[in-house]
Amino acid sequence: MPKPVIDYDKCKVTKTCIDVCPMQVFEEEDEKVVVAKPDECIGCRACEVQCPEQAITIEE
Repeated sequence: MPKPVIDYDKCKVTKTCIDVCPMQVFEEEDEKVVVAKPDECIGCRACEVQCPEQAITIEE
């Protein structure tokens, strides 16, 4: 099952992942992006590909 992982050392909270995720896996909490619904991830990698900081990886 795919699982998105955010590298918070790289993340600049552009919220691109929130905008591009078709399954709405990401949410903003306390001024940072979190993987709110990891079980909903379908592994499309849109977040990984479009993150300008390359802060997201999809673990299989």
